[in-house]
Amino acid sequence: MSDQSPPPAWSPRDPDTPRRPPNNEKGRGKSRKRTGLRRLLPTWRMLLGAGLLCALLLGSALVAGYLLVDIPPANAAATAQSNVYLYADGSPLARDGEVNRQNVALAQVPRTVQEAVLAAEDRDFHSERAVDPKAMLRAAWNTVTGKGKQSGSTITQQYVKNYYLGQEQTVRRKVNEFFIAVKLGREKSKDYILEGYLNTSYFGRNAYGVQAAAQAYYGKDAGRLTTAEGAYLATLLNSPSAFDVVTHPQSRGRALARWNYVLDGMVKQKWMTPAERAAARFPEPQKARPASGLSGQRGYLVEAVKDYITGHEILDETTLAEGGHRITTTIDKRRQTAFVDAVNGTVTSNLAPQTRPADRLVRAGGASLDPATGKVVALYGGIDYTRQYVNNATRHDYQVASAFKPFVFASAVENGSRTQDGRPITPDTLYNGDNERPVTGSRIRYAPENEGQNSYGDISVRTATDLSVNTVFAQMAVDVGTLKVKDTAIALGIPANTPNFDPGPAMALGTMQASVLDMAQAYATLADHGRHTPYTLVEKITKGGDEIALPKREPRRAISREAADTTTSMLVSVVDNGTGTAALAAGRPAAGKTGTGELDRSAWFAGYTPDLVTVVAMMGQDPDTGTLQSLYGALGEARISGGGYPARIWAAYTKAALEGSDPLDFDLELQPGADRPFPPQLRPDRPPRTGRPPAPPDGTTTGGRTPPTGDTGTGRDTDTDTGTGTDEPGEGQPDGGPANGGRSDGRGPDEGRTGDGTTDDGGRPEEDRPVGGRTQGGTTTGGPAQPGADQ
Repeated sequence: MSDQSPPPAWSPRDPDTPRRPPNNEKGRGKSRKRTGLRRLLPTWRMLLGAGLLCALLLGSALVAGYLLVDIPPANAAATAQSNVYLYADGSPLARDGEVNRQNVALAQVPRTVQEAVLAAEDRDFHSERAVDPKAMLRAAWNTVTGKGKQSGSTITQQYVKNYYLGQEQTVRRKVNEFFIAVKLGREKSKDYILEGYLNTSYFGRNAYGVQAAAQAYYGKDAGRLTTAEGAYLATLLNSPSAFDVVTHPQSRGRALARWNYVLDGMVKQKWMTPAERAAARFPEPQKARPASGLSGQRGYLVEAVKDYITGHEILDETTLAEGGHRITTTIDKRRQTAFVDAVNGTVTSNLAPQTRPADRLVRAGGASLDPATGKVVALYGGIDYTRQYVNNATRHDYQVASAFKPFVFASAVENGSRTQDGRPITPDTLYNGDNERPVTGSRIRYAPENEGQNSYGDISVRTATDLSVNTVFAQMAVDVGTLKVKDTAIALGIPANTPNFDPGPAMALGTMQASVLDMAQAYATLADHGRHTPYTLVEKITKGGDEIALPKREPRRAISREAADTTTSMLVSVVDNGTGTAALAAGRPAAGKTGTGELDRSAWFAGYTPDLVTVVAMMGQDPDTGTLQSLYGALGEARISGGGYPARIWAAYTKAALEGSDPLDFDLELQPGADRPFPPQLRPDRPPRTGRPPAPPDGTTTGGRTPPTGDTGTGRDTDTDTGTGTDEPGEGQPDGGPANGGRSDGRGPDEGRTGDGTTDDGGRPEEDRPVGGRTQGGTTTGGPAQPGADQ
């Protein structure tokens, strides 16, 4: 071989250098293969990349949103206008006034009032950013998991909603609110935002802003508010209407709890010392002062319409208060005027409070409906909205008394009920009508008194209805089953949450406290042959030319036509032959029922023609204290009965309201056997003289027992059917307890008749004895009932 040198690119390998393994040998660092489920899972590199991408996208969206969303001009709510209310024919009814707002500088609001608002709405306001994502997420989680609906909004966000946006609950609004709040928080000071919030928040009573609220509730400027008063105004922000303890006294407990929450929060934030907290007393707000433009009946009508709109969730309270709505009501202007004229001509013009102190107590309320449509055509709320703020047509604090009795009979026919001895209940079924006859078939020991303590012996249901015999209907309620009676009343239109609406024998005598409007709704169902059409006060609502949807009011079958029409036939007899004969002055075929509450605190007439249903009530109330009072001595009468002034008002109104239309007769389909000729009226045996004086005019009791109002103790009168319509033995209320009495001050809810003031037989007016029905040796003769005799 030649001695040539190797090529320059080559050199011998150093034997001490480790040899590099080939690519397919171990030690090359080859990655392990992913097998099984691991192949489906992302690697940490993928997760990190995805997270960075999402963060980049979110950041870009936030930046874009911040740049694209501008702070807009003030919305319509910041310069809210009034609502216009119209009669059904489109003529003006009322305007609820310009929005009550007067802006004040933050320096004019006491610091303790500012802190009270923050304690109620946003305790971290001064330290937090404009938006609080954690609070928003927490509120969303609580809402989703059912722990209560929360907004999660800061004061800044609420101010943005109040001043720039609106109250609509949409994703777009929340997104805009977020970015506008962020911008506002960067551009404006905390004091600027708090001042704007205090001037735009709604406090109820048509008061926008803390200055208007201070005047509305305490009659003073915001700068003079105390800490306790400021805490109450802060309480109202959560629910302005519900927490107004004057107009909604039933919510007082909830309002006080919220007020205490605010003050406790101030202590927790060290804005108030424990000693100051302990010394704080609830500051009673003054009575609401209606705008002068709502005088007369206008204010009652406007308030009733507003309650209907918010109660049926057509508009929420805040949106309605923003104004700008044209609301066409169902109120018939001519009939509304006729109602006012009927009350004025029958009652108001005869009041003499200077010489008769009892006349100061007189209140009146009324409601009139078209039974076929459910439209409220007239409503009488009181003498003047600016003088008597409470609406007597919609209040729920007076017993309906014997006006409830038709619901008991309607339930009997509807359920095919039978007496204790198995006889079907019809208009001609005989009941024992003796005074203080104990009710049988129930564990409740109850022996109600009849009016005047009269005993009737065996008496037909029809005659017992004409004369409003308490013992008959208390027994009938047990025969039917008191829960069934309640269910029938609810089906007819009485709200299930009516105060004191408790099953029990005394329910038949009307111990529950339904409003006049509620009773008109129930009687309208009877008038329309058992079809229930929910009432309405609103024909149309528009804003800015756009019509707002109203709830559908589909008629439904509440009770059978046979049950409704047979009940109507009984009530026709009440007007023709019984305690409601004063209603004959309307000059039309009519059905009706009288009623007088315990201690004569209320007197009712509920009646109808085939085309108009009207309920009238008179009530006693102290104008200074607001307490319920008896009507003894009012209008110069010893007592006020349902068959007296209320029936006369009904007749005067109905005659005028239906003037120009042809009288209609009732088209009835009756229970088999109910169309036979009416039996002659029975007359009671006169009880022995008791020497008991009339009930005292101050409404105090004189040794009597309060009638049972329903469930007490550990049991209740049940609706278990044993085949005879009686309550199941052993399931009723136990003996004893406040529900197991029989009378109050010697009179049941249905006693007392109006006469010339001369009384005998335990306070019964001499002129109210049944005509032609004098007792002769324990027997009675016939004769029609005296007009106005029942309660």
